[in-house]
Amino acid sequence: MLPEPNRLRRHSDFSLTVRRGRRVGRGDLVVHAFDRVQAGELVSNGGPRFGLVVSKAVGPAVIRHRVARRLRHVCMDLLETVPVGTDVVIRALPGAATASSRDLDKQLRAGLHRLNLLAPVSNSA
Repeated sequence: MLPEPNRLRRHSDFSLTVRRGRRVGRGDLVVHAFDRVQAGELVSNGGPRFGLVVSKAVGPAVIRHRVARRLRHVCMDLLETVPVGTDVVIRALPGAATASSRDLDKQLRAGLHRLNLLAPVSNSA
């Protein structure tokens, strides 16, 4: 579970991130990011905030909740690496239903890297 200060909850925050932020598509995800600090907004908490959009197109409720749990787990690992004051909205596409946690992690990290929010991913594993 993401800590409360690191969750996007209000519709207006989601809308702002999707409409004014930058976007990059990956195989099973679309990643939207908005830098509140650059936009001149007052940032009350120190960390980034994450929001998830997992629609019915992904599958029935059991599948949608599984995808959301996997994405939240990946977001937890990124709390220390995504810059302060950044809002990130992750929209799951239908392919996310069959993607493994590792694939979702790779796609999210690649999207954030493409948006210049993460250091390059090393392939030395």
